[in-house]
Amino acid sequence: MIIKRITIVQLLALFMALWASPGVMAEDIPPYPKATVEKTVPIVSSGHRILLSAVREINDQIRSDSIVRLPVEGEGQLLQVEPDASRKQARQYYLDELAARNAIVLYRCEGRACGRSNVWANQIFNEARLYGRDTDQDYVAAAYQNMDGEVKVVLVYTVTRGNMREYVWVEQLTTESSEALPGFTAGSTRILGPIIIPWTGGVTFQFDYSANNRRQVREWAQEPGTKVLVNSYTELEESETLDSAMNRAREAAQSMAVLLGKSGVSDSQIMPIIIGPAVAFDVPSRSGNRIELKVVTSPE
Repeated sequence: MIIKRITIVQLLALFMALWASPGVMAEDIPPYPKATVEKTVPIVSSGHRILLSAVREINDQIRSDSIVRLPVEGEGQLLQVEPDASRKQARQYYLDELAARNAIVLYRCEGRACGRSNVWANQIFNEARLYGRDTDQDYVAAAYQNMDGEVKVVLVYTVTRGNMREYVWVEQLTTESSEALPGFTAGSTRILGPIIIPWTGGVTFQFDYSANNRRQVREWAQEPGTKVLVNSYTELEESETLDSAMNRAREAAQSMAVLLGKSGVSDSQIMPIIIGPAVAFDVPSRSGNRIELKVVTSPE
């Protein structure tokens, strides 16, 4: 009997480990565990509105500098955050889940930079319970390609109401028309990434390289024959020469290579690509001094 009980426990542990591993990860992000799902709405549209900049209302019309309309299928969920948690923790949960799925953040804002909460609640998401303080709101729009090659668009809006209750609105959508998404390209399944890592410094560098990102790169790099591309970007400062900007990009790439080596990526896998200010993206998440890591797997 003892052997049988141990075997069952081991099988259960194996199942849980497989379920949680990136290779068999559930396609949709599960609801934030410390929140109650209060409403689920199916979304099927030939032109669903995706906002990629701050929103405002002029003469009863929605205005935004960047609006994309996509044919989508999916659902929206309204969640109320439990009293012992916070909307900031909920937001971080979804950001971590998006990072684990190698998502590209298309747009992100916080507080008044997002516009009026009233507009987001009543004109964008059609949910009055999302109307809260303009200073206590945030929004993330992201996209990723799942293992079946489908493009998933995820929108996350969180807000604190005047009564201090906190809500999250999440839309998880599938689209076949990703070409209109700025900064996102559905490409070969052999190319994983980018994982975007902002950095600061000059002589020494500080990278915004989370534990979740480290784990993801390490797991990708375990595949035989993989290469890790260290794409290094810099902003060209007003009083700076191009040579200086390229040198900063080169030094940042070298420091990143050392950091990758410490996390288990071999020197033979690392390929620095110095871009500096030569390539610019019209996407907030892909601007500034940063490293973009891509992992290229070997052909089968």
